[in-house]
Amino acid sequence: MPVTWGIISTARINRLFLAGARQSSELEILAVASRTAGSAEGYAREHGIERAYGSYDALLADPEIEAVYVSLPNALHVEWAVRALEAGKHVLCEKPLSRHVSEVERAFDVAERSDRLLMEAFMYRHNPQTKRLKELVLEGAVGRLRMIRGAFSFVAADPANVRLASGLDGGALMDVGCYCVSGARLLAGEPERVSGEQALGGDGVDVAFAATMRFPDDVIAHFDAGLALADRDELEVVGDRGALFLDDPWHCRTPVIELRRDGGTERIALEPIDSYRLEAENLSAAIRGQATPLLGRADAIGQARAIEALYRSADSGHTVTLA
Repeated sequence: MPVTWGIISTARINRLFLAGARQSSELEILAVASRTAGSAEGYAREHGIERAYGSYDALLADPEIEAVYVSLPNALHVEWAVRALEAGKHVLCEKPLSRHVSEVERAFDVAERSDRLLMEAFMYRHNPQTKRLKELVLEGAVGRLRMIRGAFSFVAADPANVRLASGLDGGALMDVGCYCVSGARLLAGEPERVSGEQALGGDGVDVAFAATMRFPDDVIAHFDAGLALADRDELEVVGDRGALFLDDPWHCRTPVIELRRDGGTERIALEPIDSYRLEAENLSAAIRGQATPLLGRADAIGQARAIEALYRSADSGHTVTLA
């Protein structure tokens, strides 16, 4: 039986989640909630969703909904993830769950007390391209891992964009830089110290963020992210015998890994598959007891710890050492 899902918010990113979810027979999008009944009803009609609720609490009160996708602005993630868990729902919460370790710990504490699943929605982590990248590094395709370089940016031109609102935890690091942090952590573990620099815009958020992170075994990662920089999304993994380059590491729409060595470049192409579908299927299978969530408490806490330290470094102008 498909897992029944509800969506909390009518955010733009929902279109990607809906497109992926509708490719699967393992889940059904049953309901959507907005802050007003009119907004929810219009959205439900447009997207063919059976039920519309004029408040988030009303959706959470629906006993037929088993899981919810929380796609609210960043500052509301933990609040509504917790309320959903306390209402007996499993939760897939858009990234980043929070920039504060204490908030992530609180959310997972509630999940454990409620005997419900909580997963942070880094959809790219579910894609076969990401799995193959990790395998290649572990297989020694580039020799000893030494350096990771990431980039993710675009221009947020609308001043009303929630990404530019400090009160909603906007900013380049939270919106797109978090992917670069996640990718480096996936390959190198947890950072030992970090250093960040930011340029501010919007109402005081970082619209450009650059960072260096040092990992165990002398692995160094550099990345930059922006809401005021030209469109870019790249990931390069460099060892002492070669490098791996991904031109589409985060969206994974055209999954190709280039293995670059002295003898030339080998293109490793993979079949495209919707990352949003895969993450929804993973949590749905876990709800049915048929899988384990790919991303759990430890990964979410590690992610928040790195982001928290990066902001502390950028605000203070000093390198931050992580315990």
